[in-house]
Amino acid sequence: QVQLVESGGALVQAGGSLSLSCAASGNIVSINGMGWYRLAPGQKRELVASITGRNITNYADSVKGRFTISRGAAKNTVTLQMTSLKSEDTAVYYCKAYQVLISSQPYLDDYWGQGTQVTVSS
Repeated sequence: QVQLVESGGALVQAGGSLSLSCAASGNIVSINGMGWYRLAPGQKRELVASITGRNITNYADSVKGRFTISRGAAKNTVTLQMTSLKSEDTAVYYCKAYQVLISSQPYLDDYWGQGTQVTVSS
């Protein structure tokens, strides 16, 4: 199977920066895209940023110009660099791997990490 492990969540003051990382492991053959979602209390889980296998990125309007998503050379890691953090960025951030092909099954599937807490104090 596939495991996604996020790291980097923390308590940070408004205006500060934080970097989240996610690493996928398991019997992975290939991963098409990866992304970050977040879930705030009382809100629906929303896409924060995503990046395709060709490094095409997509951002939520609320984070454009402040957050940057990137993938590692091995394509099984993804980083979310967050700057100018606001209290409304407080949420649990989840990593997602899209269209993952693993050696034990002949079809693509998506996988989620367990989440990492980001708290921005004002």
